[in-house]
Amino acid sequence: MDNKINIQTCLILFISIAVNSENILDIYNEALENDPTYRAAEYSYLADKQILVQGRAALLPSITLSGSTNWNEYYQNDELQQEYNSFSANARVSQPLFRLDTWFNFKRSKSLTNAAEADFAFEQQNLLLRTAELYFGVLRAIDNLNASISEEKAIKKQLDQAQQRYEVGLSAITGVQEAQLAYDLSKASRISNEGNLFSSREALNALIGREIFSLNELGDEIEISEPFPNSKEKWVEMALKNNFQLKSAYLQRDAAKSNARSAASNHLPKIDIVGSGSESETNQFNYEGFSINGQGIPVPAVTGRRNYSIQLSMPLFQGGAVNSRRKQAYSQYNQADENTLFTERRIIQEVRSQFSNVVTLVANVTAQKQAVVSATSALEATQVGYKVGTRNIVDLLQAEKNLYSAEKNLANAKYDYILANLRLALAAGTIEPNDIIEINSLLK
Repeated sequence: MDNKINIQTCLILFISIAVNSENILDIYNEALENDPTYRAAEYSYLADKQILVQGRAALLPSITLSGSTNWNEYYQNDELQQEYNSFSANARVSQPLFRLDTWFNFKRSKSLTNAAEADFAFEQQNLLLRTAELYFGVLRAIDNLNASISEEKAIKKQLDQAQQRYEVGLSAITGVQEAQLAYDLSKASRISNEGNLFSSREALNALIGREIFSLNELGDEIEISEPFPNSKEKWVEMALKNNFQLKSAYLQRDAAKSNARSAASNHLPKIDIVGSGSESETNQFNYEGFSINGQGIPVPAVTGRRNYSIQLSMPLFQGGAVNSRRKQAYSQYNQADENTLFTERRIIQEVRSQFSNVVTLVANVTAQKQAVVSATSALEATQVGYKVGTRNIVDLLQAEKNLYSAEKNLANAKYDYILANLRLALAAGTIEPNDIIEINSLLK
């Protein structure tokens, strides 16, 4: 039984040895090319950039050309009298002169494009955090699985010893039952951690679109320090200045305001400068003059017209639609204003929470380091006591179990500390690729 439980784990270790490990910087660079979420955000940004072009186009001249050619037949008493071609060409140039609604719509499109740029910038930053979360999610799952395997082995030894003592009459059956229960629970925990590991690996695989077999582990040398600057309000100030989600919310609010002002301007006059020109030609046969071989002589008739004007239009009454759209637009602006306030408060709350989380994790990592030292000392003392007969095998195995648990908790605390710093930087809008480079230097 003991050999069967480690088949999957041995396979993982074998693959890890056979294949070169990959670091977090490699994974991040692949995610830039292959992560569907990031690529979708990029295409969304490219699409939204065209909003500005379309908004500006409404302020620029518009030119329209049209033309036609026609074949004409004239009958009298069912007899063909005349047949001829006619041609026409038209050109129209229009330049908005006074269009407040179009101007405010242009300002709206500019704000929306800038908001799209801010949204994409946030997705660029968020990809850094998502990569780190998935990467360390795999490493965390590996550490938890290794701890479960070590714990299961230790409890299996306890179970074997309890059975031996029961068989020779040195203990009651309750000791065997308790050891069996502990072993069954540790086995269930190991199976659960195996599932968590494969789920974590699949999540990382989905990020870059291929299977990953081995990752570089986090080194032992990691500097633990308080956030800099060590002031919660300083981090809030940075977030209010740099957070791209908040910038997008401000720009969305500006766009809603411009839309409201555009709707309010729909009842104002609209003035355009318009120039148009047309030319037509008719090649009609004339039977009243000379004829050649019984056919009339085609007499082309060419006419043309040019027109220049200043056109004014102003809606007087459209069933209340103009006023209704104005009220609707201002209500949408008020909604955007409240959404911006909510986003601002949410980001402030997130920055303060992540700052406190980093401070707590600094103390936690320090405490977990000391716990490993204490567990190591306790194991050494128990080993000495076991050799001289003052401690039994159960005490020794329990001391080993405590050390495995302390090492697992320390590894998890380090992962939590690194990710908390990244989340704080993301909330403050200061996270950048250099953060991934620094984390990559901590791997071995």
